[in-house]
Amino acid sequence: MSNTLSQVAEILEQRKSAKADSSYVASLYDKGLDEILKKVGEEATEVVMAAKDAEADSQKTNKIVTEVADLWFHTLVLLAQQNLHPDDVLNELERRFGTSGLVEKANRQTSQNK
Repeated sequence: MSNTLSQVAEILEQRKSAKADSSYVASLYDKGLDEILKKVGEEATEVVMAAKDAEADSQKTNKIVTEVADLWFHTLVLLAQQNLHPDDVLNELERRFGTSGLVEKANRQTSQNK
């Protein structure tokens, strides 16, 4: 799985130097952070809607997968735009293994209040 993420990350890095009219990702980079964030928000909303649709009709569960793929993709664009790599997120997830989600969240809130 991480190989796929790394491959996508590599392509996203290449698109940073591409002309805006040469690719969708290059056009997002050209439009800047606000446009990328708008796409992430739109895709997150579409995931929510797909999940609600699938709850009502189990035949629509594949829509969740396609919408989550879109969300992940645009999130990867955001990471690349911020000079981050999917491995940064994977490392953070690995760091959380063995820690209760409640404890981890409390620790984050405590550190943010300092």
